[in-house]
Amino acid sequence: MERSTIEARLADLRREFDGGQKLLRELEAKQMEVRDTLLRIGGAMQVLEELLAGESGKAGSP
Repeated sequence: MERSTIEARLADLRREFDGGQKLLRELEAKQMEVRDTLLRIGGAMQVLEELLAGESGKAGSP
C-alpha cells in the first residue's frame, strides 16, 4: 500500500471517529435531558396522585 493511500485512509478514519464522538456527546446530553424531564413528570404525577388520595379521604369523612 502506498504511503499516500494509508494517510488518506487514516484521515478518513479520524474524521469518522471525531463525528462518532460528537454524536455520542449529543446523545448523552439528550439522554440527560430526557431523564430530567421524566423525573419532573414523575414528581408531578406523585403530587397529583396525593391530591386525589387526599380528596378521596375527605369525601369519606362526615
